[in-house]
Parts: sequence; C-alpha cells; structure tokens
Amino acid sequence: MLSRRELVRAWVLGGLVVAAPGILTGCSDDSSSPPRSGGSGSIKLVSSDVERAAADPAAIDTGTASVLALGGGLYGRLVGAGGNLGLSPYSAAVALGMTVNGAAGTTRDELLAVLALRGSLRSHLSASASDTAALDDGLNALTTYIESLAGPVPHSDGAEIALASANQLFGQAGVAWEKPFLDALARSFGAGLREVDYADAAEAARTAINGWTAQQTHDRIPEIIPSGAIDELTRLVLVNALYLKAPWASPFEVDATTDEVFHLGSGETATVPTMHGDAGYGEGDGWRAAHLAYAGGTLAMTVVLADEGREADLDALVAGGRLPDLLQAQSGEVALSLPRWKFRVGAPLKEALTGLGMTTAFDPDAADFSGMTTAEQLFVGNVLQQVFIAVDEAGTEAAAATAVLMGVTSAPVQPPEPLVVDRPFLFVIHDVEHGTPLFLGKVVDPRS
Repeated sequence: MLSRRELVRAWVLGGLVVAAPGILTGCSDDSSSPPRSGGSGSIKLVSSDVERAAADPAAIDTGTASVLALGGGLYGRLVGAGGNLGLSPYSAAVALGMTVNGAAGTTRDELLAVLALRGSLRSHLSASASDTAALDDGLNALTTYIESLAGPVPHSDGAEIALASANQLFGQAGVAWEKPFLDALARSFGAGLREVDYADAAEAARTAINGWTAQQTHDRIPEIIPSGAIDELTRLVLVNALYLKAPWASPFEVDATTDEVFHLGSGETATVPTMHGDAGYGEGDGWRAAHLAYAGGTLAMTVVLADEGREADLDALVAGGRLPDLLQAQSGEVALSLPRWKFRVGAPLKEALTGLGMTTAFDPDAADFSGMTTAEQLFVGNVLQQVFIAVDEAGTEAAAATAVLMGVTSAPVQPPEPLVVDRPFLFVIHDVEHGTPLFLGKVVDPRS
C-alpha cells in the first residue's frame, strides 16, 4: 500500500511554485500571456471574480520589512556554501507570501515568522487571518511601488528602466481549490490560474510553466522547473518571476576598462575585465561601500567590500538584519574599480528555510494547507530559486524566479582612498526610497 508520502508530494522551486491537488477556479493576472513553449495549446485560463486591490502606500513598510527579514535570513544560511551567490529576497517573499494564504495552524505560524524574522512585522504577525491580510497588503503595495519605477526616466540619453514582477498559478484541471485562497491571490498578487494536466501530461505542463517563466524573464531564466521535478502527483505550481534591466545614471567608460587581478574566493587569482569610474561612498566598521545609481535615481546597486580579514563579519552583519545599514551610509564619492560579472545561479532554499524555522510545511504528516484545498493533504517538498545577473559598463540586467510545488550625509574633508574591488564582494540591487533588496548576492569569481 502506498504511503501518504508517496501519494502526495510537493516541491518549491525558484520563482515560487506550489504544487498541490485540487480544482482551481483561478485568478486574473494582468501580465499572464500564453506560454510560448509546447503543450500550451490546451491550457485554459480561468479567473476569479475578485479584482486586484488598489495599493495602500502606508503598507509598503510592512512589505519591505518582510523582504529584508527573509533576505538576511537566507543570505546567512547560504553564504558559507562557496561559489557565487545570487538571491532575490523580493521574489522569494512574494512566492512564500502567496503560499501563506493557503496555510493554517502551525504551518502558517512558521511561514509568517520566517517572513518577519527580524523585521518590524514580528510584533504583530501572530498567524491570525488579519496577519496574513496585513502581509498581503504590504506585498501588494510594495509590488505596485516597485513596478511604478519602470518606464522612461529623466536622463540625458532618454533612458528607460525595465522592471516587472509577475505571478501565475498552474493547477491540475478538475481539482477543486478553496475560493478564499484563490480570491486572496487575485486580490493581493494579481495571480491567475492556468489549468494543466499533470496527471497525464506532466512534461507538457513543465514545458508550459518554463515557457511562461522564460517569457516573463526575457529568457534569462529558461528553465525554473528541471526535468523530473514534477510528475503525475503534482497538482499546483505557483510561480513568481522578476525582471530588471537598467542603465547606470553615469555609465562607465568602455575605453577605461582594463584587465586587472582579482583574488578569487578559492584563494587563487585571475585576470578579469575591470571597470573604472566614480561612485557614491559609504563605510562602516569593517567594510567600505560604493553606491551606483541607475538612470532616474530611484534604483541603485550598492557594492560592499569587507576589510581584509573581516569578510565573515560582513556576512554576519547581513545575516543579522543589518543590511539597511550598508545601503544608507553614503558620504561623498570614491574612485571605484569594479569587475564586470555575469552569472546564473540556483539557490536551493529548502534547507535554509527549515533552518529559519519553516519546518512544518515540509513535513508530509504535519503540514496544513487546508486553506488551499480540503480534498487532499498537501505539503512542500522543496524550494528552489534561480537568479541571473549581468553587470557591465552600460548597466545591469537581472532576473529571478521562485517556485513552490506541492503535490500531492556630508562629504569628508579628504576624498576616500580609491575602492579597488579585487576580491570577493557583496552586491545589493535595491530601490532608493525604501531600501528593498530586489537582488542580493556575493561575487567570489566574476568570470563564471
């Protein structure tokens, strides 16, 4: 006789994917265009009658606090693994925020605690229905604000910012999901549902989901769900996708780029193309930072270099919830030398989330997602995220996807010494007004 673990499986992947059994009476999505890949022809889009709620600007701080809490916690759990690290705290928070709406009891308590690990939410998120609504409102307001930063911006070259976040559900045709769950996702996340057939055409469903994610990320995340990750027991996949392309307010001169030595995280050295220019400056105990504004001035990248021998202290600072300190300490300008870099990395989040206290959701015998469906007991099997980032003289292109599958200041008197980034460094792409980390990572090898 098959065990419940064999009958009902769940996975969480980059972007946010939740797989679970049930019938979806789906939700609308402003950005959900048909998947381009094979298997999409039979996909039916279904809608909730609930429209996307108007954002309350007063709720943005709640959303930002959640993203900061989750970002710091995940960074602290993953940074010691070695190699380049890339995260999207924003994408992960939105993905898990959608999942909270289908959780109950201890499962919901733990999810809410992880989403407010060290932020201002901790004092009032106690796992009641109103707490979930407060989180929904905060993420809705934050998403609305972030997306408002896209479009033409004041710049001498007529620059434009591309910045978009999209959510989508892919549910098994013929399975019944709880209407309040679907309505909440429509109201706060603009998430629509597309019916697919995991039971008889799991590979076609996987292709369709990957096609949608690739489209939303301009092909920078071509495969959020790897082969074998979903099968006939999958019932629901929730996906968040995030895309950014932004030129610098003051581009680096291409002719100024030179080959310089970089000290890799492995202890070896490599010669890498290194850009040279001026940037905003900040410093603190054990670290120095460069602040690079994107065109329009509403988004920025902060690059942080630990003092020699203080790299672990910097990592602990971020993990301890002090990321905002790194983004706000700006004073004067610095001559910056910064490698070009480009990589796509995946981050397995299950172990990190478990370490942060989200344990019950992964337990097939204890997880409670009855807010999604009462037809079967669901649990989360894994959480993965993928991040792409490319930084060069012109600007930055970055993308992320998270999926959960369930299945069954003043200027100094003297200018600072030049900041030569020639060893592993931290980077944060964030909005300027609220300091929300859209992308966060560590570069130990600019070549990969």
